[in-house]
Formats: sequence, C-alpha cells, structure tokens
Amino acid sequence: MGIIRDMQRAHATQAFADQRANTAAAQQRDLIRRNADLAIAAAQQAAVDVDRKREHQRLYLEAKTADAAAANAEIRARLSDLDALLLSTLDVDDHIDLQVFKKPMTAPPFDPGPLARPLPEPRWDSYVPPQPRGVGKILGGDRLRQQHNSSAQRAYEDARARWAEAEERRRRQLAARRKAYEESVRKHEAKVAAYNAEVDRFARAVAEADPASVVEYFAMVLGRSVYPDDFPQHFRLAYLPKQRHLLIEYHLPPIEVVPHVKEYRYDRFRDDVNAVPRDESELRRRYVEVIARVTLRTIHEVIEADRGGLVRQVSFNGIVDTIDRRTGRFVRPCLVSLQTSRETFAAIKLRRVDPVACVKHLEGALSTAPDELTAVREKIDFDRDADRDFTEEFNVLAEIDERPNLVTLTDPQWEQQLADLFGIMGLQMGPPARGELGTRWQATDPRPVFGGPVVIFAVRGGASGPAAVHALAGAVTAAGATKGILVSLGGIEPEAYGAVAGRPLELIDGPALVTLLSNYCRVKARIELTA
Repeated sequence: MGIIRDMQRAHATQAFADQRANTAAAQQRDLIRRNADLAIAAAQQAAVDVDRKREHQRLYLEAKTADAAAANAEIRARLSDLDALLLSTLDVDDHIDLQVFKKPMTAPPFDPGPLARPLPEPRWDSYVPPQPRGVGKILGGDRLRQQHNSSAQRAYEDARARWAEAEERRRRQLAARRKAYEESVRKHEAKVAAYNAEVDRFARAVAEADPASVVEYFAMVLGRSVYPDDFPQHFRLAYLPKQRHLLIEYHLPPIEVVPHVKEYRYDRFRDDVNAVPRDESELRRRYVEVIARVTLRTIHEVIEADRGGLVRQVSFNGIVDTIDRRTGRFVRPCLVSLQTSRETFAAIKLRRVDPVACVKHLEGALSTAPDELTAVREKIDFDRDADRDFTEEFNVLAEIDERPNLVTLTDPQWEQQLADLFGIMGLQMGPPARGELGTRWQATDPRPVFGGPVVIFAVRGGASGPAAVHALAGAVTAAGATKGILVSLGGIEPEAYGAVAGRPLELIDGPALVTLLSNYCRVKARIELTA
C-alpha cells in the first residue's frame, strides 16, 4: 500500500502549501522580500549613472535595510511555524477513509478520430463531359461525344474503385482501433478492479486489527502530517495486538530548527548586516517546546485517526540523529519518552495546554538540556519490547521527497551549489580549494564603494565553534579581504557568535543556508543527517 501513502502525502503537502500561501504572514513575508529585491535593483540601476552617486548611496542603504528586514521576517515566520506545530493539527481530521483511494471504473470514451468519417463517394455528375457545341456539334459530334463519355466513364469507375478500396481500408482501421480500445478498456478495468480489491483487502485487515496492516495505516496517518521542510519525518512503528499497544519511535528535528539568530541589523557605517545571536537559555526553552509539541501532536494524530478502537495504549520515544559537538561523533539520544492510555490522552484539551507542562502531567520524561543532548530514561525499550514481525521503519521524506539533501551531496555538487548561490547574490567566485576546515573560496565583491575581496569557508561536519571563526578571521586578514563568510551546515555554536564581535564576518548555519537557496536560487533543499 506504499502508493496510497505516497498519494496521501503528496495531496497533504500541496494542501498545506496552498494554505500557507494564503496566510497573512506569508503574504507579508513575500511583500518584504519583493521590496528588498526592488530596492536592490534600483540601487544597481542608479550606480550606472556617475551623476547619481548620492542617489545610489541612498538607494543602496535602503536596499540593505530592506534585505535585513526580509531576513528578520523569515525568522519571525519560522518561529510562528514552530509555535503552531501542535495547534495546526487540531483543525485537521486525521482519520483516513481508505475508500477515497478507490479509483473509478470509468474509461475515456472511444475516439475514432478521422476514421469515424466516411470518405466522400465519387459522383457521376462530377465526371459527365460537356455536350459539343457549334461547329463541333456539326462535325463529328456524335463520335466526339462517345469518346468523351467513354473517357469520363473510365475515370469515374477508376475513382470509385479507389474510393471503395480506401473506404474498405478505413473500415478495417476503424475496427482495429475499436478492438484495441476495447482491449485497453478491459486491461484498465482489470487493473482498477485489482487496485480497488487491494484497498478493500487492506481496509478489512486494518478493521480486523491485523498487526502489519495496523502499522501501515498509522504510518499513512503520520506520513500525512505536514511539518516544516527541515523536519525529518522518520519513524518506526510497532503494534502489539493482544495489548492493542502502539509503539512509536520518532526522529525529532535537531536544535538547529530553532533560529540561532535573534535579529539581523544593518550597520551603515561598516556596510554590514550583523547577526544578533539568540540567548542560549531561549534556544533551549524553544527547543524543549518543539519536542513537547511534536510528541503531543504525534499521539493526538494517532488517537484521532483511530475510529475502530485499534489502540488502547501509546508509547512514544523521541530521538534525535545528530553529531555531538563535544566529540564529533554521531549520536542518537532519546530526548522525550511518554506512555499514555487512550482514555487519559483523550481527556486532555490540547488547545489550552502548555505543551511542556502537559508532557510532564502525563508523566513523560522530557530532557531538561536537549541542547546538550542529555538523554532521558525510556518508558519502553523499543528494540526489546516491540514484536519484530510487526515492526516497520518509515522515512517519509526519503521515500518521496526530491529535494536535494545538502548532507549527502558529493563534494563537487556541494561546492557548485554554494558557488551558484554566492554568484547569484553578486559575488565573483574564484576556484574552490579544499583544506582541513572544508572548502575555501577567494571571491570578489564588485561594488565600487563597499566591495573588495571576500573569503568564504564552507564546512559540512559538526557545529562550528570559535576556532572556525578565528581561522576565518585570520584568512581575511591574510588576504586583505573586506569580509569573511562562514557556512556551517552542522550549525553554529553559541560561543562562535561571541567570537565574531566587531569583525567583518558573517555566519550562516544550515537552516539559514536552506532559506538563502530558496530565496535566491529557487532551490528547495533539505538537511537530513545519516549515520
């Protein structure tokens, strides 16, 4: 039934995109971005005319200010999305009526095309020769008339023979086309009947609590849930039929989904957009709230989708696939674990709860320091307690998402993607050079007043700390550059923002890079870590 799950996911994604496109926040964000683009274009136009330097300066300042406003709008939109993670699902009916996946038996009508029209039959009236007149009528008129009549008769008979042959060929072709159509209809109806029978079989198996089918059904439910682009949507499910117990191991997003930049400010004296880092305590608080919302949302979707009483108890373990910045090793700690009954959870009024307090009320274990990857004690051991015969792993994005994963790009693909991005943003890129800190470019900002050499570092490992910032600053000084840019796909440590202090450096983490690729290159990328 994978095709049904994919169809459901595609439909839900499109519906969510349409909904977001119509929201006031999205419209405001697009307006700010358009204003920034217009301001930049106006500044570039004014720069062409040497007599308009003052106007160029004014327009340039407006453009940079508008660009910072657009970046801040993106941050506000991201925070709004995170705050709405739980509430946004409460207005959605999570139950899936499997019958809607049945396909109609109707086939397109038979279209014979030009073969449906008989060829025009030759008429003798078109071949009758004219009667002789004048001298021709007196001198041998009868003989000439007979000759003309004979020639016309032969031409008419030849035309009728050709017409009869062509008409017979048309009838044969029409019959062959109709036969092929009827055969295609039979095949189509057989294929649709088999598909619909599979839907009925699956629906019966779910209703009868067949463990494998129950797991598949709830995978469809969770796969239908639409999250922000950089959420993994990767999970394992297991079903214990005797206890009617559903086990969920859900992959949580890393802390980088919370914007580490609190605000962008344009410094007109340094001609630079400065990133004001978000306070570490606020990052932790917001990330804990994200974890709690995902937990409650997932359990709610399962309970609401279960109209047949398949699930009496739900166990949820929320894990995160990430890199421990202290060791550089791949880790998978459990940051939240909760076990609840259907009746207990159904009594919760989710619209009015504080997500963190609600998880604690349900006696769930929630990490107090998820930013430090502090694990909790799991309420249930998924690998030990789950029945392996009725356990399945699902990775919704990996199955149907065609967006490039920045983590798994080859080095040349990664370098070309960044070179394209910064080129579109106005830099003249030199050839890439690879070193211990990843890839390095020597670029040039061609602006006559504020431009100059630019050094770019791009890292795809773990989170970058102060050491990477100091290395970039040293490279900027050595190159006599006016600015340095650090792209760190694995995130930026809070201490790194402090190390920037007064330096002409800009830090770009994974989510910010995804946003830039979307805004400038129209590339919808994603970040999904692999073991």
